[in-house]
Amino acid sequence: MTCRYTFGGDEHIFVEVDEAMSLEAFFVSLSMTNAVRDANIEGVTEICPANASFQIKFNPDIIHPDDLLARLQQLEATAESAEPVLETRIVEIPVYYQDPWTHETLMRFRERHQDPNATDIEYAAEINGFETVDKFIEAHAGAPWFVSMVGFVSGLPFLYQMVDRPRQIEVPKYLRPRTDTPRLTVGYGGCFSCIYSVRGAGGYQMFGITPMPIYDPEQEVSYLKDFMVFFKPGDIVKWKPINREEYDRAVEDVQAGTFAPRVRNVRFSLDDYNADIDGTNAKLMEVLYAD
Repeated sequence: MTCRYTFGGDEHIFVEVDEAMSLEAFFVSLSMTNAVRDANIEGVTEICPANASFQIKFNPDIIHPDDLLARLQQLEATAESAEPVLETRIVEIPVYYQDPWTHETLMRFRERHQDPNATDIEYAAEINGFETVDKFIEAHAGAPWFVSMVGFVSGLPFLYQMVDRPRQIEVPKYLRPRTDTPRLTVGYGGCFSCIYSVRGAGGYQMFGITPMPIYDPEQEVSYLKDFMVFFKPGDIVKWKPINREEYDRAVEDVQAGTFAPRVRNVRFSLDDYNADIDGTNAKLMEVLYAD
């Protein structure tokens, strides 16, 4: 793949790695943004990675746009030849599917939905060919997901399903966005799942809610005291379906400061993954649940 470079005004360069999201494009984007950071290029002020692209903000009084473009093109050649291996972590995220709070919210906005007579998850199950919602939940929670970018609102992760393309879930966004979405809603739009880090407007289908805060600007949550945002690009997520009792217990643990996310360090090889997707996912699960 060949990157496409575009200047955005006087202070930005937008780099599109590929038009379609893929783990290959993600790895090139991640490798290039890491290289820009490590190079400590004078004049670069912000690095913003996305799913299959990234944007660099710079001070044109310090570095000429053409000079920065040349540096990025050099890094592109290095990134494409680099071994696609990532030292990262895998995280278990509990999800209370079909919870009462997202259900109440989605029922207030049925006139904005493709199927006013179905819930979001019922609609998603039907258009993806699943006989029941339970089967759909098994598919959504059955394989791990890559965090391909964090943003749009503070701390919100976009997650890409780690299965072969024919098995990937795809669900369109609402016809018109909602004006309300509960905090920590697990949503879905296009080929991406997400977690709404804060309450607000949104257009993704709502499947459930997690009791696990992922963004805390006050840094009062026990596991967010070092940094207010939990996720970073390259994290791997495994959804864990839970019931109402488990959800309430987890909320109490968060409030008491005793909730500890299950997190394990892992080495991920894109070549190994492409050679055996299901086998690689199984090994990731072994690492996550080793104890």
